[in-house]
Amino acid sequence: MKTSAQMNPAQSAMIAALADTVDRRVIVTDAASIAPWLEDWRGRYHGSAPALLAPSTTAEVAAIVRAAAEYRVPLVPQGGNTSMVGGATPPADGSALILSLRRMDRIRALDDEGGLVVVEAGVILQTLQEAALAAGRRFPLTLGARGSATIGGLVSTNAGGTQVLRFGTMRGLVAGVEAVLPDGTIHDGLAALKKDNRGYDLTQLLVGAEGTLGIVTAATLRLVPAIAARAVAWVGVHGPDVALRLLRMLERGTALIEGFELLPAESLDAVVAHVAGARAPLSGTHAWHVLIEAATSDPGVDPAAILEPLLADALAQGLGDDAVIAASEAQAEAFWRIRDSISASERAQGPATQHDISVPVDAMPRFMTGAAAACQARFPGTHASGFGHLGDGNVHFHVRAPAGASPERWYAEEAQAVTAFVHDLVVAAGGSISAEHGIGQMKAAELERLSSPARMAALHAVKHAFDPHGLFNPGKLVLAPRASTP
Repeated sequence: MKTSAQMNPAQSAMIAALADTVDRRVIVTDAASIAPWLEDWRGRYHGSAPALLAPSTTAEVAAIVRAAAEYRVPLVPQGGNTSMVGGATPPADGSALILSLRRMDRIRALDDEGGLVVVEAGVILQTLQEAALAAGRRFPLTLGARGSATIGGLVSTNAGGTQVLRFGTMRGLVAGVEAVLPDGTIHDGLAALKKDNRGYDLTQLLVGAEGTLGIVTAATLRLVPAIAARAVAWVGVHGPDVALRLLRMLERGTALIEGFELLPAESLDAVVAHVAGARAPLSGTHAWHVLIEAATSDPGVDPAAILEPLLADALAQGLGDDAVIAASEAQAEAFWRIRDSISASERAQGPATQHDISVPVDAMPRFMTGAAAACQARFPGTHASGFGHLGDGNVHFHVRAPAGASPERWYAEEAQAVTAFVHDLVVAAGGSISAEHGIGQMKAAELERLSSPARMAALHAVKHAFDPHGLFNPGKLVLAPRASTP
């Protein structure tokens, strides 16, 4: 792990100027305190920074950004540091300072009747979910890192998760944003207006921008009624194509389906082997598995009573081999724990390239099996598989290195070629190389390689218009334009 770097003259001047204008707790230069935030959570990216800035108010963020603009010091915004693509890791050369939003952790307002909540960027997702439930509401976005992921990061990466099927990604749940722009001015867009035709939608432009256009300091988010009852089922199926037919049948039968997760037997086996207390929900052997959640806010409706006959019909039609509905909340949580533990369990099996991609929903079954076979043929000794959110086309596609491969050599010599091959397959299928984790630094070069000139010209133009000096999250999402040859 890298240690903090020595300050360059511009950084020293900036810190000296800030020391007179912000609370002393904002400026952190102790190497031991900075060290945990110099590495991404997967240990793939390592950076260096001589200081970490930890404001507690929007005014302090603005003061930091104004100082950074004056002295031309790059800033890397950081929340829970749960990025899967190195999106919150500072550069290795120590040229940037970390701007941590974790101290901005207040829930400013919660309107249970209006279904809106205003939260600061450092609020942890699980904290928001608990506050919403206490008010009889819920925030309908969840993911495995809910205990550490922050709202600012979720907004900035347009996070998805397991409930996108019914409620959409973060983009659809954000009603307004407060952000500090690269010149230090504050964009106050927190008002949740139903109609607003004042030109470009700055709120939606900042959602998914990965901190490259503005520092999100707060957001107004939409809440939905709390769940009155839910039913969680586990189904064994022959393959992804059958699973898609099962999903379509359930969608015709009820509007209560919120989650529909597809995973191969090997993913389940990895969790059972890796996670203490985990066990297969069904007896027997099944090539693929589906995790289904149906939920309602109506206390007079029993989702299990609706789901059970639908699943019985599905089994009778050959759309499943076996099925079980969780008999208790504890069992339902155990089912979901399996799904949430897949990434960590597969990571424990050795080095692998992990791809968060999306394809058209109807093409997802064919892609999952076809891409796996193509990768294994192209790179002998590897093993490829995918799991994900079938209802929205999001595949988490992993290619594991040959047995006994050195992680260092694999990542240095093989992984890039594997990833390029997978991304080419994705583009050929009409998909996206990033479904819900963002671009960060991991995929920035691939975005340039695979995007149309029109898309990249527009992205570069927007970046330059907001941040002409390239000070916000350098090296992430949009790479600096190459110098033209005279």
